[in-house]
Amino acid sequence: MRKRTAWMLLATSFGLAFILTIGEVIRAQGVADDDDNIPFHLNGHVWRSKKAFIESGARCATRHVDEIEGDEVERTIRKIANGRGGSGGQGSSDVYDVSASTIPAAINVYFHVINKGSGIANGDVPDSQISAQISVLNAAYSGSGFSFVLAGTDRSFNVSWYTAGPGSQAETQMKNTLRRGDKDALNIYTSNPGGGLLGWATFPWNYSSSPKNDGVVILYSSLPGGSAAPYDLGDTATHEVGHWLGLYHTFQGGCSKLGDYVSDTAPERSPAYGCPIGRDSCKQGGVDPIKNFMDYSDDACMDTFTAGQVTRMQSAWNSYR
Repeated sequence: MRKRTAWMLLATSFGLAFILTIGEVIRAQGVADDDDNIPFHLNGHVWRSKKAFIESGARCATRHVDEIEGDEVERTIRKIANGRGGSGGQGSSDVYDVSASTIPAAINVYFHVINKGSGIANGDVPDSQISAQISVLNAAYSGSGFSFVLAGTDRSFNVSWYTAGPGSQAETQMKNTLRRGDKDALNIYTSNPGGGLLGWATFPWNYSSSPKNDGVVILYSSLPGGSAAPYDLGDTATHEVGHWLGLYHTFQGGCSKLGDYVSDTAPERSPAYGCPIGRDSCKQGGVDPIKNFMDYSDDACMDTFTAGQVTRMQSAWNSYR
């Protein structure tokens, strides 16, 4: 577990000073732990606040799965799980049987470093940061049944690929050229897609229709020791790999019953940012899971996958990979 810092807020009312914990402030005022009037800087871009950054969609560009697709995916996973003895109802996190798991001893990871020249400032991240990123992934997924081993690294000088955005022709060209391994191999591309975008991923059920597109793209400076503070501890990759393994955002579906299709992640009306301990946006089912890797909190705040998420990832692997 990461060391936590106690957050405090100094507030003045009627001439008296009050010290409130950030959780108390959130519950009383419904605000996040960052002042929404303070400009937020990331990778050479400026937003009027961190909230504006989150609302821009730059935190994660993984496509949203609507309820129709989400239900179809659930039926597929349950069909396979039930064939192995699983049972249960819609939206439950304990319906999957993973006793016949096909999860590998370690997932082979291929790193593709896209750059516009030599040196870290041009995206040419060193091997030490790649190694550190693998370590961060293994720490985050410890106990989940998943582990990761670096199977290869290649470096490409390509200005077009370096700024490729999700769904672009440049992304297609990059992945068609570089992707390695089968459906059980994780391909991670580091680049600078522009607009302050941190990353995106594909879901496991998309592999069969578009195998070359499969993988994760992340901002190069989000690797451990990078310059994309507060997203510089390597958990952008942790978050996007969660999508690659079949998880949705914790706030998917808002306060609806199904939400992210995992029963032990509390419902969440909207993404968290900063580290708003005690935030409770749905007022039912417990406080928001702001420490979960599939929320939008700062890297230093995130440290958790739930048991239900682990089971879902294992079941999605068995179903699609």
